[in-house]
Order: sequence, then C-alpha cells, then structure tokens
Amino acid sequence: MNIILKNGESMQLEDGATCMQAASAISEGLARNAVCAKVNGEAVDLSHVLKEGDSLEIVTLKDKEGLHVYRHTCAHVLAQALKTIYPTCKLAIGPVIENGFYYDIDFVTPITKEDLAKIEAEMKKIIKSNLPVERFVLPREEALKLMEGYDEKYKVELIEDLPEGETISFYKQGNFTDLCRGPHLPSTGKIKAFKLINIAGAYWRGDEHNKMLTRIYGTAFAKKDEMEAYFHMLEEAKKRDHTKLGKELKLFTLLNEGKGFPFFLPHGMILKNALVEYWRQIHDREGYVEVSTPIMLSRSLWETSGHWDHYKENMYTTKVDEEDYAIKPMNCPGGILVYKTEPRSYKDLPIRMGELGIVHRHEKSGQLHGLFRVRCFTQDDAHIFMMPSQITSEIKNVVRLINEVYTLFGFKYHVELSTRPENSMGSDEDWENATTALRRALEELHLEYTVNEGDGAFYGPKIDFHLEDSIGRTWQCGTIQLDFQLPQRFEMEYVGEDGQKHRPIMVHRVVFGSIERFIGILIEHYAGKFPVWLSPVQVKILPITERQEEYARALYSEMKANGIRAELDLRNEKIGYKIREAQIEKVPYMLVVGEKEAQDKLVSVRRRDKGDTGAVPAEEFISQIKKEIADKTAF
Repeated sequence: MNIILKNGESMQLEDGATCMQAASAISEGLARNAVCAKVNGEAVDLSHVLKEGDSLEIVTLKDKEGLHVYRHTCAHVLAQALKTIYPTCKLAIGPVIENGFYYDIDFVTPITKEDLAKIEAEMKKIIKSNLPVERFVLPREEALKLMEGYDEKYKVELIEDLPEGETISFYKQGNFTDLCRGPHLPSTGKIKAFKLINIAGAYWRGDEHNKMLTRIYGTAFAKKDEMEAYFHMLEEAKKRDHTKLGKELKLFTLLNEGKGFPFFLPHGMILKNALVEYWRQIHDREGYVEVSTPIMLSRSLWETSGHWDHYKENMYTTKVDEEDYAIKPMNCPGGILVYKTEPRSYKDLPIRMGELGIVHRHEKSGQLHGLFRVRCFTQDDAHIFMMPSQITSEIKNVVRLINEVYTLFGFKYHVELSTRPENSMGSDEDWENATTALRRALEELHLEYTVNEGDGAFYGPKIDFHLEDSIGRTWQCGTIQLDFQLPQRFEMEYVGEDGQKHRPIMVHRVVFGSIERFIGILIEHYAGKFPVWLSPVQVKILPITERQEEYARALYSEMKANGIRAELDLRNEKIGYKIREAQIEKVPYMLVVGEKEAQDKLVSVRRRDKGDTGAVPAEEFISQIKKEIADKTAF
C-alpha cells in the first residue's frame, strides 16, 4: 500500500502495516525515538494500522504532541501506582497540563504530601517493568460493565455522558486498565524523568456541588537534565515573583476592597508612566493618532459588535435611564465610532488610531493572580483602518514596531498564526482572505511562525507574539488581528479613488497587551532590577555624615533639574546600612558623599551589581546617566 509522508513523498508498505513499522522502514533512529504518530492529522498510537493513501507523521519527544503523550502516559502510571497502594481509591480524570499532568482521585483515607515519595517509588517499579501499553475498544454496554466491575463510578459517569456512536477506548498496562481516548507511549519503560510535586483539592468536574477529590500534580520531561533545569527555573521564579517584589519595591498592592483591581503606588506609577511615555513616543513617530473613548457604552453597541453574544459572561453590565449598558471589555467598538464621526476618503487611509483604554473583564476569583490576571487593566490598543491594498504593508509595519519594543526589553520571542475558531462570524471567503494576508506578511518578513489552528478571534485571524523572559518562560503579549467583520457590522465606509463608497479593513493590535500584565512580566524578567530609564528611583544620594548634607542637597537639586529621579537619604545611620537598604530597593546608582567628595565636587559611584566604581566629577556622572536614560540602555 501507498502512504504519504510529512515531506510529501510517497512510501510503499505491506498491507496492514502499523505506524511503528512505517517508522522502522524510514530509519532505526526514528523508530527508537518515536512515541506516537499523526495519521491524516489525528494523533494515534504507534500500533495504529495504516490504510492506503493515509498521510503519516511520526512524532518524537522533540514535538509538542510527543511530550503531551509522554506526560499523559505518566498520568496513567500514577493511576496504576495509586490503585496498587490504595486499592479502594476511585479514579476520576488525569489530563496533561503545562509542564506536567495531574490525576483526580477519590480516597477513602486522605493522603498527604508526605505520601508522594511512596507513590513515586511504586511508579518507578512500573516504569522499570517496561509494561506494554495496549489499546482496545468496547461497545457502550460492555464498557459500562467493565468499569462497573472495577467499581470505578466516575469512569461509569464519563461513559454515560459520551454521545451515541462515540468510540469508547481503553488502555491496559499490566493488570491496570483505564478509560482513555489516547494515544499513549508504546510501553511504560519509555518514561525517563518525572516527579510528583504537590496535592490539592478539586471538585469533581469543577462543580462546587460535587464531591471534593484529591488532585495529585506531577511533572515529566524527556530527559533528567531537562527536569532539573525546570526545577531550577521554578526556584528562580520564586525569587522573581512579581507579587512579592511588587510589595517589597512598593510598586502596587492588591486589596480585599477591590479583588482583581490593582492599586498602583507612587513608585509603580512612575514605572507605568515611563512605559506609557515610551509608547506615546514610538507611536507618534509611526504616524498614530491617540484617542480616548468612554468606559461604558450602550448594549446596542455591544450587540452590533458581537460582544454581547460572544463575550457577555465576561462583561460588567448596568442600567442607565432604564437602558442596558456595559463597561467596555475591549476598546475596538469605541474606536470604530470615532472613525465614523466624519466622512473618510481613500486619501485619509491608513488611519492609525491608538488608545490607552481602561477595560474591565469579569474573571473568576480563583483565576486572579497578581498583575497577570486582573479584572481591570489598561490595554495599549491601536486600530488601523485601511484599504485592502494596504494590508500587507501595514501588518509588516506593526511587526517591525513590536520587534523593536521587545528587543529593547531584551526579550526573545516566537510567533503564532491563529486561525478561524468554531464560534466565528463572517464568510469563508473573508476568513480565507484575511488569513492569507497575515500569512503573506509573515513570509515577506521571512519570520518563522507556527500555526495555532482554531485560536483566532471570533471576528478574524491573528498573529500572536510569545515572549521568552530571562529564565526561559514564555508569555503571550503582542497580537495583530485582521478584521473584515466589524467594518461590515458597523457599516464603515470610505470614498475610493473611483468616487464610490467602499468598506475599510480593520486591524486590532497591541504591543504590551495589558500594561499591568506587562509590568508584572518586566518585574520578573528583571527580578526587580529595572534598567535605569525605567527605575522608579534612579539615584540614591548617601551622605556619610551630617557635614555633607548641604552638598548632598545641592546634588539632589541638580539631579531633579536634569530630570533624574533621585532620592536623598539624610538619616542618621551608618553608610553601610544606607547602602544595603538601597541595594535591597534595587536602585541602579548610589552616590556616596564624604568630605573629599564635598570638597572637590565629586561623587563616589556605586552600581547596583558592580559595587564601587570610583569617584567622578558630579557633572560627569549627570551627563553619563542622562545619556543612559535617553538611550534606554539595558543596565
């Protein structure tokens, strides 16, 4: 029989050949590293039997799908170990999550974190046994009978909820069988590095009316050194926790009087305003105009935009004069209304319209986290209204701008093209044209990207930028969304060169994403040690004794006059104590002032991470730091 490989080449195999046999025919190395396969785009076990004309891709642990299968098999090994140690426990679900997996269990006698070592030891025995993992399928009645025989009530409930005609598959390893869609590793011995890390409570199916189960979390990696690197990253992340540093550096606070609504403190506002000022500078340079739209608008607007149907559960609503209103979760409908305030011509386009708009979204209390997940934030939106002929050039300009910003902060990044979701609106033709336009822009920029199927906005496809911070974590921030739909729904127009009315195309884009969230990312990226231009306090002036107070005050005044954010420490404390406190506050520069410095108009400079760098004339230091600030030098 003939099958089609990932590279488009054909391959001849005997009838009835499996994916594993195909991998072996390609190369011994590939077969050795194979964990599963994709047949006609669907993930399957290596034991899957191929048919004439199938497209085949062999998946290894280098692939995202391969690591997913690896971790899912680890969850099954966990379940087998639990049934061995605690035969009366009942299994619920064991999905894969980012960097690991979990399993929800109903225990007769509760377990503690101290029990994890014993469970790990049993898992290692199962892995060492290298048990084959075998898939089988049963009709609904037989499947129910099997799980009832094992007294697995949660599995019975899951089977009962499956739609008629659904394939019901199981996986067996040794004497253990579990309900599962799969796929899985061919054997337990393929698992090389795992660790159980925590236990927590979780309601069955996430419903607080159901029984509370025990959730056991684990992580798994292809290699031991990768897992060690992960735990090192977690330790480093703890040190960089933005909620901890935000409190220590007096940047922001979170209060019970406004859960999910952050309060920015004076130092935090300096940081926030520095980002906003930078945003305004680069957008003015790029030809953007800035607008501000109301925080609350009528229901009819949100119905027209589609948000009322697609996003209502995340919106805060109220009544004004007996009319339904909603606090805006997004800025785009307001920007459209601004566009429509006057007639537009092709000569006006493109119009690049920016807005630092405050938006509100109702997030569940359990999902709130510092500045990363809040209910109120400032979105650095911009909407570009343009003709179809301008799409590619405008997208390329936005990509260039985003690249400039992320490079300034020292971020690497990767790009995803997200395509049409299930709950989309608009014609197939519009979606195809929009997706093609984004793809063309990326290819003309020679920018590598991956495709994220079905993750576009409900009104159009998008390009997402995922930042990599200083310890290797990724954050989705920037996005470019191409929208053919809202211009139609709002009946937007411009007069073309032909004198006729035409519909503009609209781009939604952010660079920071949420300024609040971006600040949280920056805190952790820099571990609170911001570059000089961003630092709330750029210089601490530290006189050694009271005799230098007059000179210290003069220095402080000169710093302020030159736009340098300085603080003056006149406390009657030892200089060593003052220096240590300034270091804890992560101030970039400390200027120690003694008798010699006062006499000769010098400053003894200490840098945050380099210590004493010697004495220089005060004017020279001021000139140097002003250049650092102006150049936005990474410190």
